[in-house]
Amino acid sequence: MSLLGSMTTAISGLGAQARALGHVSDNVANSQTVGFKRVDTNFTSWLTRTTLRLHMPGSVEARPDFTNTVQGTIEQVDNPLAMAIAGQGFFSVAQARGGQGADIVFDERQFFTRAGDFGMDRDGYMVNGGGYYLEGWRMLAAGEPDRTTLAPIRISELVYNPVPTGRIDLAANLPANTEPVVEVPLGAPWAPVEEPVSSIIQIFDALGNQRQVTLDWWRLDVDTWRLRLDAAGDTTLLPDGRFVDIDFGGYVVPGDPGADPPVEPSVQAAPGTISAIRPVSGASGPAVPPNSMGDPASLSFDADFGFGTQTVQLRLGGFGIPTGLTNFAGTEYGVRDLAQDGVPLGSYSGVTVRENGDVAVNYDNGQTRIVARVPVVAFNDPDKLQRLDGQAFMRTIESGEARVTDAASNGVGKLVTGSIERSNVDIATEFSKLILAQRAYTANTRIVTASDEMLQDTINMRR
Repeated sequence: MSLLGSMTTAISGLGAQARALGHVSDNVANSQTVGFKRVDTNFTSWLTRTTLRLHMPGSVEARPDFTNTVQGTIEQVDNPLAMAIAGQGFFSVAQARGGQGADIVFDERQFFTRAGDFGMDRDGYMVNGGGYYLEGWRMLAAGEPDRTTLAPIRISELVYNPVPTGRIDLAANLPANTEPVVEVPLGAPWAPVEEPVSSIIQIFDALGNQRQVTLDWWRLDVDTWRLRLDAAGDTTLLPDGRFVDIDFGGYVVPGDPGADPPVEPSVQAAPGTISAIRPVSGASGPAVPPNSMGDPASLSFDADFGFGTQTVQLRLGGFGIPTGLTNFAGTEYGVRDLAQDGVPLGSYSGVTVRENGDVAVNYDNGQTRIVARVPVVAFNDPDKLQRLDGQAFMRTIESGEARVTDAASNGVGKLVTGSIERSNVDIATEFSKLILAQRAYTANTRIVTASDEMLQDTINMRR
């Protein structure tokens, strides 16, 4: 029994070392495969019978020992859509079963991968080198991702529609050391004849056409300036123009002397800061009158560029605080900031992935739209995942449930954009394993040969 058992054990050793050689061969062949995880060999002994006085030869089995949790080298590449995970976790991916464009049919099963060499295919999907489609959370209108559903990410929004201007922000200083214009009654609906100090800003109408709005200023007295708003191309008939008088340094809450009992003014603005906005014609002041320091100081006007009424709000900072529009010392008008929120028509110019996983589509009008967010998927035991073609994995009972979460949170790694994770195979280590497998295989053949010769000697005992 021992001779036959020895031969059987040696033959099992040959099979085990052959499997170990296969693992080494697979590792070496995939040493340059993006996201590949090497397979080590775990030798397990199986006993036939063993006691304190007797041990009979058993066998050995070579089982794969997966290294899905072992990080490969992260390498920077030129592809802006490439991603690597620094730490634990996987990308959620899908597999196509047919169709094209918006009609692609995807496998209902969920797949996972560490191969982040994603690029955009002809239909706008983000696909890696193994042919798997990257999945993510779609963005809601409120700007937050919909974390209830994962779907393949497709870049289909190739045009950014124009947005008409609805807000102008002005931060400037009106020079307090200039002389007031003469003989201009406060509240008069016409402009003085003296040259104003001016600001010009380009805004956009409903079709994305660029329009020019001119802001002209005259100093009426020590604490009051008059503003004229002139929108070029406006079809609204305003014979007196749009005029607003703005006071500085007075009371933010002026009181009501005609009330019973009279209400005294309160909350005085700091010198040189806005205390009141008094529309003269063609414009309106704050929708809600101020009652405390820092309340928004704004006015609005309506314009019609041929596509309906367009309401524009001019924001001048806050009442009683030195932000936005001020009236401090100086002889020249100084603009610190002049901006508007309108957007012209934009065409697709590229797409990038941010470190938080946001997929951002860039347009040639300077705008960016977030279309999806890439999550990271974690498992309790990633080494028990089922391996598939193309560096992909599937969940098993042993691996535990998939936990989908934001990058760099809940124990998962962070995203490294513009990079890929190389194979975690070390060639020098694999060659060492190769030598050991070869020597062990040769040793097992010697045992088979010796067992055969001893059996032959036993058979020859009859002669």
